[in-house]
Amino acid sequence: MMGEDQETQVWRAAAALPIFPLSGALLLPRGQLPLNIFEPRYLNMIEDALAGECMIGMVQPVEPETDPVSETAELFAVGCVGRITSFSETEDGRNLITLSGACRFRVAEELDGGRGYRRVRAALDEFAGDLDDAAGAVANRRHLLDAVRAYFNLNGIEVEWAALTGTADDPLVTALAMVCPFDPSEKQALLESPGLAERAELLTAMMEMALRDAKGVSTAVRH
Repeated sequence: MMGEDQETQVWRAAAALPIFPLSGALLLPRGQLPLNIFEPRYLNMIEDALAGECMIGMVQPVEPETDPVSETAELFAVGCVGRITSFSETEDGRNLITLSGACRFRVAEELDGGRGYRRVRAALDEFAGDLDDAAGAVANRRHLLDAVRAYFNLNGIEVEWAALTGTADDPLVTALAMVCPFDPSEKQALLESPGLAERAELLTAMMEMALRDAKGVSTAVRH
């Protein structure tokens, strides 16, 4: 289990959680997401978070938007709470942070904003299992890795294969879901998958679909 103090902080932060809406950005429990913060409203958000529970929520807008996301953008109902686990400030005033995924949440209601950024009351009960380190197992790991190899070759993604294959199921699936160049709706589907096994199955299916689509395109070009 997550340390009791940190788990308590997650639940406490959920009462008025600052959120960072960003298209295509996926944070999963136990994942690591580096962020470059430069907008004044989000610099305020990070300052306030560091003075409190060090928690913010990552959530995508429903309609993909370029950064910055408009202040009135409709948001997906499910996001992920992240704890700020590294922080540095650049000479030009930007914040470089790393968020460590703690627990998914469902937006219960939007609250009055704070210093330009948005806040929500985050319901965690549905995803309380995310706080448990026992994430389960992938049913067909070889099938997943075969799809990963072909998908990476298709997209020109270079990876240390021995390190990848030696990674345990949960960090493997989490890292793949977060770094692969899926579109925002696909990333949202990965976020909302019930658990590790379901996320791995969806990840495999998405890669295989991309491979089939690419094969169809190349066949059409030849003809």
